Amino acid sequence: MAWNRDQMAARAAKELRDGFYVNLGIGIPTLVANMIPEGMEVTLQSENGMLGMGAFPYEGEEDADLINAGKQTITELPKSVYFSSADSFGMIRGGHINLSILGGMQVSEKGDLANWMVPGKMIKGMGGAMDLVAGVPKVVVVMDHCEKGGDSKFKKDCSLPLTGKGVVDLLITELGVFEIDRKGSGAKLIELAEGVTLDEIKAKTEANFTVAL
Repeated sequence: MAWNRDQMAARAAKELRDGFYVNLGIGIPTLVANMIPEGMEVTLQSENGMLGMGAFPYEGEEDADLINAGKQTITELPKSVYFSSADSFGMIRGGHINLSILGGMQVSEKGDLANWMVPGKMIKGMGGAMDLVAGVPKVVVVMDHCEKGGDSKFKKDCSLPLTGKGVVDLLITELGVFEIDRKGSGAKLIELAEGVTLDEIKAKTEANFTVAL
């Protein structure tokens, strides 16, 4: 047993707080937009120039002019505002976004993140990821625990080009949740997905971590 994509996004949504301005990365993090707790006021920001994103539209109600940074159609809210990408990155670099939830290709036990390229295979540009991990005070990464071939993506050291060093505060995979101390004390397992055992997660994790369940 392990969490599915929706359950991983739901766990990430638990990191939201009332009044937060939040940036959601491409992939599983975009699902968090549909999981904001009722009664909580959270404003979603997109680096392509929108503040106040709504949930994904119902089929047949899509507006091709309303997209997030991952080119997915979204909805607007009465409070939505639009601006240039320069202004958007000014918000990020200026520390005005409280939380960023990103996808990842690899995370190290020290909180290093690689999520923008695989040399020789995937080079799509870093997008806003480097600015987000440098300018946002809390970074949550949501990703699969292992590669398709079985190798752990939570590693002692990232082998892919880095997006940032010591930038990840919380890692959520389908197997569990790890807190990572940016100051160097390492990773700590704080939650297991339902049906996942400690032995299983240890066997599938290259990184060193302590257990605080």
